[in-house]
Amino acid sequence: MKEFILKWYPVILAFICLLYSVGLGITGRTEEAQYSAHWPGTILLFAIAIRQRRKS
Repeated sequence: MKEFILKWYPVILAFICLLYSVGLGITGRTEEAQYSAHWPGTILLFAIAIRQRRKS
């Protein structure tokens, strides 16, 4: 379980941020939802960049 979390934590975190953004949109807080909608992509891009730096 520990290996799974260490490998997939960026995806899990991005999914939680996505759910947060959708929740804000459903409750009518559209400006906050649009702002937080960028978080999952940013998290995943940083994870890719960090993992590429570690292997080289």
